[in-house]
Amino acid sequence: MSDLPIKPLRIDAAANYIDAIYRLTEGRDEAATTNALAEELGITSAGVSIMIKRLAAQGLVDLTPYEGVKLTAEGLRRALRIIRRHRILEIFLVNILGFGWHETHPRARALERVIDDAFEDRMDEILGHPTRCPHGNPIPTRDGQLLPLTDVALTSVEPGTSGTISRVTTDDADELKYLSSLGLALDLPVRLVEIAPFDGPVAADLNGRTVHLGPRLADSIRINVHENARGAARREAAG
Repeated sequence: MSDLPIKPLRIDAAANYIDAIYRLTEGRDEAATTNALAEELGITSAGVSIMIKRLAAQGLVDLTPYEGVKLTAEGLRRALRIIRRHRILEIFLVNILGFGWHETHPRARALERVIDDAFEDRMDEILGHPTRCPHGNPIPTRDGQLLPLTDVALTSVEPGTSGTISRVTTDDADELKYLSSLGLALDLPVRLVEIAPFDGPVAADLNGRTVHLGPRLADSIRINVHENARGAARREAAG
């Protein structure tokens, strides 16, 4: 008896762009700029512009001059399909194979191109149907449903505000490894201490220990704010 053929998810150049647009705009009501896409994908802005026009012609993105691109409903549907597989693979790599969270992105990117739906479903079952990846980002359901994001950037709150770490948006391996060395992990308590002016460092109390981060890296940390702490921070700032 012959084995059933494996039909991997088709991930071509268009899919790579759709995936990148989704990740750049996830949780934000804004467009992805050409420059941001070029940096994310490691290609020229001219090359991005050509592909964006093709995607717009296919009805996958909406292009607004001088603003950028957003996914259409069909583009979002395709993006969530890719995102689901990628994030399940990342959880599998960490929970089952023992990789660190800084080691998952390139491996998941390679594997998502060769496994099929049955493999994905089996991983999902073994993992207990996880709802977020190792970095805290939500995993879409099979039918494209996604839990709403209610967290905020650490750098967007007032000094004195506390909460718990919900996710980290960077996928840079060195940055993730550095955050791990500081003891940062999902669901840990955190409190913003100070944001120095002129792009200075961001000081935060991480589970009882003060750490200092560059503004860009600190901006990648998302937190669920404790409402009572938010009010206390406002009163402190007013006083």
